[in-house]
Amino acid sequence: MDLFYNFNMIKRIIYNKIDESFKNYRIIVLNGPRQAGKTTIVKEYISKSSFKSKYVTGDDVRVEEVFSSRNLDIIKDFVYGYDLVVIDEAQRIKNIGLSLKLAVDNIENIKFIITGSSSFELIGEVGEPLVGRKKTLNLFPLSIDEIRTVYNNFEIKEKLEEFMIFGTYPKVFTAQSKNEKIDIINEITNSYLLRDVLKFEGIKKSSFILKILRLLAFQIGNEVSLNEIANNCNLDVKTVMKYLDLLEKSFIIYEIGAFAKNPRKEIIKKKKYYFYDNGVINSLISNFNSLKLRNDSGRLWENFIFMERLKKHKYSQNYVNMYFWRTKTGSEIDLVEEKDGSINAYEFKFSEEKIKKISDWEENYKSDVKVINKFNFTDFV
Repeated sequence: MDLFYNFNMIKRIIYNKIDESFKNYRIIVLNGPRQAGKTTIVKEYISKSSFKSKYVTGDDVRVEEVFSSRNLDIIKDFVYGYDLVVIDEAQRIKNIGLSLKLAVDNIENIKFIITGSSSFELIGEVGEPLVGRKKTLNLFPLSIDEIRTVYNNFEIKEKLEEFMIFGTYPKVFTAQSKNEKIDIINEITNSYLLRDVLKFEGIKKSSFILKILRLLAFQIGNEVSLNEIANNCNLDVKTVMKYLDLLEKSFIIYEIGAFAKNPRKEIIKKKKYYFYDNGVINSLISNFNSLKLRNDSGRLWENFIFMERLKKHKYSQNYVNMYFWRTKTGSEIDLVEEKDGSINAYEFKFSEEKIKKISDWEENYKSDVKVINKFNFTDFV
């Protein structure tokens, strides 16, 4: 069998972090987009763990009643005899944070894993009540590091175009035909990701959300003008900001700001947005053509590499500040990383083309600009 399609052989990085986290915390919050593999991971964990475990879901009315009650006696009865309780889609349960606080403060040795695909709800429910009691782990679609458990770097480069077009959601990754991949990523985009956003605060008009996302999909790598989006969508800027915030907290887009030490010469207020998965971009713009038939391979490459770099930092708990850089005269750098006073700059070029010397950057920051292309990216991610 082609290893590429044997998903059971792929080792998810987050899996081992569960045991590590339980050494210091009794509650683990597993966040991430729908269909990224949270349920698969927790079910595999409890099947192999020595803990006596109970798996439930926040969609279950009975579970919702127990953990929204804030009644210690009811919670004690529900978890009695178990070492670990897993609550999938826990963001659906009102007061879940307060109830979990009651449980871990009053029930000896009980542990919880709760998952959620909407961080705006989970943060509100578990943030303050569980300070010092929880460890939050973020899950992404498959990373190149995880794909390396079934493929070597040469084979990953051979499949690169597939990742750039269809993305790396687990079900998309394992699908064996182009049509199957397209059907799955369209379903993930329209029926899972957007559904969570539209539920929040009773948002009714999906057309606004879709239009904003499509505008962003065509602007990968460019600074985003909120005024331009507002005008195109016939919305006010505050509403656009609210929708962008919801989309980010729903793990659909990721915002980065501008790096600047000289506001007179450098752009400081603009933002850029990347998508968590390339397949979602192509689903939104209805384009799954091969790269040789497209004029946006540079944008797709930039999104793909940025997100792979982000996954690498998040999974390794490497706390790096990530920015883009632009000057008012037009000089630009795709990614600037800053950590402990050290600065590194990167340009993302799909082909092996050389970049012009960026004198403004080198003079001000005494840092070379490294080019990341399709030939050398495996060392970067």
